[in-house]
Amino acid sequence: MKSFDVAIIGSGPAGASAAFELSKSGISAVIIEKETLPRYKTCGGGLVYRGLKNMPFDITSVVEKEFYAIDTYFSKKHPCITTRRENPIVSMVMRDAFDNLIVDKAKNNGVTLLQNHKVLDITFGDVLTIHTTEGDITTKFIIAADGALSPIAKIAGWKETRTLIPALEYEVEVSAADFERLSHDARFDIDAIPYGYGWCFPKKNHLSIGVAVVVKTNKKINLKQYYADYLKTLGITEIITEVGHGFVIPVSPRTDTFVRKNVFLTGDSAGLADPLVAEGISNSILSGVQATQAIIESNLDPEKAASLYIEKLEATILPEVEKAGVLAHHFYHKKTFRNIILKKYGQYAAEAMTDLFMGERTYPKDYMKRISRQIKEAIF
Repeated sequence: MKSFDVAIIGSGPAGASAAFELSKSGISAVIIEKETLPRYKTCGGGLVYRGLKNMPFDITSVVEKEFYAIDTYFSKKHPCITTRRENPIVSMVMRDAFDNLIVDKAKNNGVTLLQNHKVLDITFGDVLTIHTTEGDITTKFIIAADGALSPIAKIAGWKETRTLIPALEYEVEVSAADFERLSHDARFDIDAIPYGYGWCFPKKNHLSIGVAVVVKTNKKINLKQYYADYLKTLGITEIITEVGHGFVIPVSPRTDTFVRKNVFLTGDSAGLADPLVAEGISNSILSGVQATQAIIESNLDPEKAASLYIEKLEATILPEVEKAGVLAHHFYHKKTFRNIILKKYGQYAAEAMTDLFMGERTYPKDYMKRISRQIKEAIF
């Protein structure tokens, strides 16, 4: 039976980053992955600069395109708003290559990778026994980085308290003329779908195009129809190849803690995506690193590690997610309210959002007072 200090379940940005951080500590660690790497992962693949600058090594080899400008389209009443920066606002990656690169860095530092090991169950106690399709593994800690559906969270006894929003994405090969036209900037189209947005992310030789409902709604929304309509908005008439994937994004954190039975939830399994834009890679990376740091700093003391991890989340990710969630409600549910602001302050709002992507600012604490003041100025 294999035994490790820490077992990381899942090899996405949260799990792979946790593994790499552990690999520098001398603590024995294993990544347990149900598939064979590299494996395709449904994701827009847009790594914003706040995540990129926190990467502990160069990832140039897996970046397909860098964009120093973002175009945001609203309704026909509002012109396209473009923001520009000297550093890349968003770097486009394919998740199979990106995730595999981080895993390889961790492996080179001594982390064990067990592929094709699907977790079947866990026996809890002072020592955790992970039962997989390929045998049992014992460990002191588990870092759950197994995505939005998180079987590990279910096994450990978590109930579903997150908000899961639906998304649909296609990897699309288009004509050379359409690719040339659409490949220069990353693009968001607010209201391309009710209560959400569409995106067009150019990659090396194809486009990642998708639509997502970003806030909770009781209305039934036909994602495929809105995707088809969005293609028309983009002016795409010829599709050479098209592969689609549906998925969900957690846009609110769990309300029943993030650690139990020596299992630490990170990334999407914890519900840490940004609720306003549904971007999750940067917080996945950060939470994976923070879970690892808590374990290291505690000297493998379970109670202390749990406390440290919660402290780290409460000092960084959780306040931002909470404020972004309230903003998302106003932004997507109250279009009239939003459009009053955009009419006069659209460029300012886009610049502020870009600053968030760049890691140069946080969500403001008193934004409702600011918005109220700006509405009065816009009206009167």
